[in-house]
Amino acid sequence: MSRRLGALGLAVFLSLAGCATAPPRPAAPLLEPGEVPVAARQAEAARRAWLQARPDWAFQGRVAISRGRDGGSGRVDWRQRERVYEVRLSAPVTRQSWRLLGDTRHRGGRLEGLEGGPREGEDAQALLLEATGWEIPVGFLPDWVRGVPADDAVAPESALYGADGRLRRLRQMGWTIDYQDWSFDDEEGRPPLPRRIEADNGLARVRLLVDRWEFGAP
Repeated sequence: MSRRLGALGLAVFLSLAGCATAPPRPAAPLLEPGEVPVAARQAEAARRAWLQARPDWAFQGRVAISRGRDGGSGRVDWRQRERVYEVRLSAPVTRQSWRLLGDTRHRGGRLEGLEGGPREGEDAQALLLEATGWEIPVGFLPDWVRGVPADDAVAPESALYGADGRLRRLRQMGWTIDYQDWSFDDEEGRPPLPRRIEADNGLARVRLLVDRWEFGAP
């Protein structure tokens, strides 16, 4: 297996890029926390309480990653049980797939699907980067992907919101996370959830398009 996966999942990358080139929506103003209307702040607090009551959840989607000249794209299936996660990454074109197991409390992880057998490391993010060339902030993404700051990290450098009280841009742990679209399916009373996210740390960029959310019972 090539250490760098530049040609990974080209068809999926093109489909994700196609979504990114849809006609842009008018830019909405970004608000500091104190500028958000009271009703919107209350609605966001209720949304976060709903999420906190459901620590078991999953999402499936498409991901495109770039880091300098390296990069790739494919499908992602993320399953979270409290702080333990199982992430399956696959590239339909190359038929390669990996499974990353970890715990956000301890940072370490195990990566399966590699030539030569599984690898383990004390830092799951570094392990994934070293083995595949993909830089994904796996320790913080469980919170960021649901539209909340990571609670097992230093406080955000900044957080900007829309008039609806939902995050639009978050800067935390050296990453800038832009929430470009939210879903509003209202399935079983489900609150709005991020659908399209872009995260950038100056060296790496991760673009995520969520196709489906799943939540366990509270």
